[in-house]
Amino acid sequence: MTACCTRHGSGSLLGGLMPVGVHLVCGLPVVTRQRARVVPLASGDVVEIGFGSGHNLPHYDRSAVRSLIGINPDDGLPELARRAIARQDMPTELLVESAEAMSLSSECADSVVVTYSLCSIPDVMAALAEAHRILRPHGRLLFCEHGLSPRARVARLQNRFNAPWRFVAAGCHLNRDTGALIRSAGFEMDQYDIYDLGLGTRILGTHHVGIARKR
Repeated sequence: MTACCTRHGSGSLLGGLMPVGVHLVCGLPVVTRQRARVVPLASGDVVEIGFGSGHNLPHYDRSAVRSLIGINPDDGLPELARRAIARQDMPTELLVESAEAMSLSSECADSVVVTYSLCSIPDVMAALAEAHRILRPHGRLLFCEHGLSPRARVARLQNRFNAPWRFVAAGCHLNRDTGALIRSAGFEMDQYDIYDLGLGTRILGTHHVGIARKR
């Protein structure tokens, strides 16, 4: 599995093909199954960080979500996202801006959803601080990310290959400790699972999936 979070830029070997490549990889069945673990749990006023091309849209519970705002940088994916939004009937707004400095008011969201994005956001702690800011008291952060393996041997390989992988995958990190980052941003875990997708996927496919609540 590869990351669904890579950013388009001149430093990528994939160049202008990056948005299409990210869209295709993020639509693979194995990735879709991971999204389905957390996205349907969102409720109320929802903000999705790293909206991408809109792959999470089918997974939202229409009866539970009052509104949805997607946040994504101008990385080539918003055009695909707007098409996805137009094909469905849930009230959805797309803001093309950085997750590190969102224009949203404080305490405006009941749920923040982030899938396959924390690995590539340049200032991940700033983005998590923003997620904490916009959540209402006791609001929930629902996350599904790939990151650091709890297996020492795999973690060493992730650390070794992180720099070349970041270059190839336009800023995606193999070795971010998602749980530790989320806790450091002022969240407490309600549910947290770390697992891999099977033999041969641990370096890229160690998953951190769960629900964190704003303290």
